[in-house]
Amino acid sequence: MNQELVRIVDNIARDKNIDRESIFADLESAMVSAARKYFGKTDVESNIEVKISRQTGEIVAFKDGQQIDIRRLGRIPAQTAKQVMIQKIKADERQSVFDEFVERKGEIISGSAVRFEGGSLIVNLNNRTEAILPKSEQISGQSHHVGERIRSLILDVRESGSQVKIILSRTHPDFIRRLFELEVPEVAENIIEIKALAREAGYRTKIAVLSNDPKVDAVGACVGVRGSRIKNIVDELGGEKIDIVRWNESSHELIANALMPAKCSQVALCFELGGATVVVPEDQLSLAIGKHGQNVRLAARLTDWDIDILTPEEYNQEVERLTSGLKDIPGLEDTFVDKLIALGVISVLDLAEIGIDPLVNEIGLKPEMAQKIIQTAEELAKKQTAESEKKTIAESLIESENSDPK
Repeated sequence: MNQELVRIVDNIARDKNIDRESIFADLESAMVSAARKYFGKTDVESNIEVKISRQTGEIVAFKDGQQIDIRRLGRIPAQTAKQVMIQKIKADERQSVFDEFVERKGEIISGSAVRFEGGSLIVNLNNRTEAILPKSEQISGQSHHVGERIRSLILDVRESGSQVKIILSRTHPDFIRRLFELEVPEVAENIIEIKALAREAGYRTKIAVLSNDPKVDAVGACVGVRGSRIKNIVDELGGEKIDIVRWNESSHELIANALMPAKCSQVALCFELGGATVVVPEDQLSLAIGKHGQNVRLAARLTDWDIDILTPEEYNQEVERLTSGLKDIPGLEDTFVDKLIALGVISVLDLAEIGIDPLVNEIGLKPEMAQKIIQTAEELAKKQTAESEKKTIAESLIESENSDPK
């Protein structure tokens, strides 16, 4: 019988991933509760001890130093011991699950879809643990069915009442990062470093990579022979497009790379505003902007720069408007606009926004002159904004009239 107890404890410890010593301690505590139940409320303060041999399973109990037979306490105390034991094992199992998965937060895990609860998908991670893949963390356009094997990122692990809540995600940018670590050994070994990543789940991801080994081509290694590695990742994501670009410490180069597949002819950076003006050929404009602005939006997030895309004609118009607007200011050098362009200031809107400090500190103007220039720029900017609003309204009216069935 006692050896049977040891075997039962060992089986529970193995099946529920609970420490063996904790189960024995729980058993001892449950038997103490049973003994207190048997001897009544007046004996609550009695010194009751229960010891179980970890090797033989032999149970020895004492009350106030006198040995008692724990097996003769009766049915009601035994029921008390059972209830206490169930509660303690559930608490130990909950703590075990929490400890295991909180350490694995940020990892990819595979599980089986078991059921839907509202829009959320319940995923069985093993025989004892279920996790939640909320609707918001599911890739748009992908559907799942019960029994399907699903790989997800462990996004969060938290205790919620008497349960451990494990939240999964397939939309988080780190899901892409971990997939690359699984599919590209060079990434896992840190030969290739993922420097930046921007994602719109279900549609497109841009990822900037850098090789720490001059013999290894970062982009080529991530793509794989005939695209084999990137294909596995794209298939896992349900066809989501992935652009792999080379990382460069030069913001000029990085922005140009990030806007691929569009080709840029010029990149101007304004550090004061954190903005970049990128000039692309007319035939590259739609490619640079992307569908619904997605390409430029992801490039901006990847590089951490606000990016404005212009054609050469639009660029020249902005510079011309800037030049003509400032030409009547007395005492202003002819090279002033060139110096502004060198600072990344292309339009009167930019000039109005940067304030006088860059003009004084970077270009060397006197504060009075700088103030006069900024005031002029602000007036021009208001006028230009008003004209743009009128143009937008007029275009909307024309479009509305053209779509009118009459």
